[in-house]
Amino acid sequence: MCAIFGVIGEYDEAKARSSLAKLSHRGPDFCSITQRENLFFAHQHLSIIDKTSTKEQIHKEKNFLASFNGEIYNYKELELELGANSELEVIALGFKKWGVNFVSRLRGMFAIAIMDNGTLYLFRDRLGKKPLFYTQSHSTLDGESTFIYASELKAIVPFLPKVEMDKDALLSYLSFLAPTTPYTFFKNVKKLGMGEYLVYKNSQISIKTYFNLLDAKPSLIVDKDEALHLLEAKLEESISIRLKADVPLASLLSGGIDSATLNYFAKKNALHLQTYTLGYKDHAKYDERNDAKRSAEILGLKNKAIEIGLEDYALASQEVLANLDEPLNDPAAIPLHLLFKEIKKDGYKVVLSGEGADELFLGYRHYFNYLDVEQMKNMPNKNWLKSYLRANYNQNREWEWYKRALEDTTVFRTSGEKFTDLQKNNLMKQNIKDNQAITYLASHRKNFLASSHTDEATWYSYIDLQHFQAEHFLTKLDRVSMAHSIESRTPFLDHELVSLVFSIDPRLRYEDGQTKTLLKQIMQPHLGDEIIQRKKKGFSNPYIEFLLQSGQIKLIKEVNDKTGLFKSKALDQLLQGAKAGAFKHHIWGLYVLSVWINKWLV
Repeated sequence: MCAIFGVIGEYDEAKARSSLAKLSHRGPDFCSITQRENLFFAHQHLSIIDKTSTKEQIHKEKNFLASFNGEIYNYKELELELGANSELEVIALGFKKWGVNFVSRLRGMFAIAIMDNGTLYLFRDRLGKKPLFYTQSHSTLDGESTFIYASELKAIVPFLPKVEMDKDALLSYLSFLAPTTPYTFFKNVKKLGMGEYLVYKNSQISIKTYFNLLDAKPSLIVDKDEALHLLEAKLEESISIRLKADVPLASLLSGGIDSATLNYFAKKNALHLQTYTLGYKDHAKYDERNDAKRSAEILGLKNKAIEIGLEDYALASQEVLANLDEPLNDPAAIPLHLLFKEIKKDGYKVVLSGEGADELFLGYRHYFNYLDVEQMKNMPNKNWLKSYLRANYNQNREWEWYKRALEDTTVFRTSGEKFTDLQKNNLMKQNIKDNQAITYLASHRKNFLASSHTDEATWYSYIDLQHFQAEHFLTKLDRVSMAHSIESRTPFLDHELVSLVFSIDPRLRYEDGQTKTLLKQIMQPHLGDEIIQRKKKGFSNPYIEFLLQSGQIKLIKEVNDKTGLFKSKALDQLLQGAKAGAFKHHIWGLYVLSVWINKWLV
C-alpha cells in the first residue's frame, strides 16, 4: 500500500516535497520522485509483495510515467499476458496495449496515475477502496493552470490560497455521515468517485465512469441452490487471492459471521491468522471480547483482545480526527485506530476486514423495515394520512420514512442517513428545503432507474456501496489503517463477487425475512449455529460517554458561538438529549464538524 502525489503546472519544489512528506505514513519504505519543469510526479511505497525490492516505484519511459497505490491481485496472470515483471509494469504495459480500458482487466484495489504525452489519467478502483483527491488552480496573469492530485487531502491543502468550507460537503455530510462525491470540505478540492477515471489535458478536466455495479444483469440466477454454490466458490476465491503477501497477515475478529467467514476460508487455505478483538473497560454492553474468544475457539485460532478505556479514547481522539483530514461521522474510527496501533506493534502490515458483507447480503434489519414502508406507496386513499403527517411533525426517522412513502419519493437514502432535511432546517440558520438532500444522490438514483434493476432492495445495496461503504466505512478504514502503515484488505468487496450478487434474483436475499440469509446458509455447515445465530452487535462503542465525561461536548456550542451556523435554541435542545442517549450519532457528527471548523476556520 502506498501514496501517489503529483503536480502538473508551475510549482514550488520545497512545497511539493513537503506535501509529499505528509503522505509518508502510507508508504514509509521507499520514496520515488520524477521531477522536471511543470511536473512533479511522486510515490511513497509500502512493501507488501517482494518486500526486499528497492526498484523504482515509478515506471518511466520517454513521455510516459506511471505510478499506483494499491494491490493488483491478478497481476501474475497479466504479467504472463503482457510480458511484464511487476504490478507496476502490468499497469504501464496494459495501458499501452489497451488504453484506458486496461483498468477493466485489473482485479484489486487501486488509485493509479499515468502521464502519457502530456495528458494525465487518474483511476480509482471499482468499489472505492483507495482514495484520490484533486484540485485545479488558474493563474490570473497568463491563464495557465496547475493541477494537483494526492492520496490524501493533507497533501493538497498547502497549495490552497486559503481554506474555505464547501457548503455542499457540509450539507451532504450532515445528511449522510460523509461528503458525497465529488465534494470535500475544502472548497475547490474534489474526490474521484468509485469506478471513475479522470483525464487532464490542455488544462481541461473530464471525468468518466468505467465500472457500474448495475451493469450486472438482474435475476440471471433464480435458483437458490445454484446461487449458494456460485457465491461460496466466488467468496472463497475472493478471500484466497487476498492472502498473498510477503509479510505476516492478521485479521479482525468480532463475534459475528463476517469476520468468522474470512478466517474460516483463510484457515482452509492453510493460513491460521492471528486475530484481534477490541473491548471496552467498564462498558460491557459494547464489548464483543467473549463472543470473539468463543469464535476463535470454534475456528481453532489465536485471538488477542485489546482493552481500552475512556482515557485512551480521549488521548487518541484528536490524533484520529486530524488524520481523517475532514469531518467523517464515524465514532468507530477512534477505537479502530487504537486497535491498529496494537496490531502494528505486533509487526503486522496486512489485515483482513469484513466491510461490505452487510450491504451485499442485506445484513441490516432496517433494510427489511424499509421494504415494509415501501408498501405504503400502494395504499389507496392515502392523501388524508399524508396531510396528517405533514400537520404533525416528528423528528423520529420513522415519521420521515412514512412521509416519503406517502409522497411517492425515494424512501431509502443510504444506511448512513442521519439529519433529515426537516431536521437540518430546524437546526440550521439557512433555509433547507424538504427533499434537498436527495439531490446529492440524484445521479445514482437516475442511474438505478435507467438500469434493468427494479427491486428496491437492489437500490439499497447499490447506494450503500456507492456512498455508505466507499465514502464512509472505507474512508475510515483507509485513513486509520494507513496512519499505522497497515494495508487493509476487504474480500467481500471484490468486484466479481459484488457483480455476482447483483445478478442473483434479489428476492433470494430477503424473502424469508432473515438478515444475511444467503451468507448464513453458505456458512452454517462450516461455522455452526453458535456463530450463525449470534445476535449482531456491530462495532458500537462508548463515544457519547466519552463526549460527556471528558467535557468535549461543550466544543459544539463554543464553535457555534463563533460561527453562528446553527440556531442556539435548537442546538441546546439537541444537546440536552445526549445524556438520555437520544440522537447520539447526530451529536457526534456535530462534534467532529466542530473540531474541523475550530482547526481550519476560526
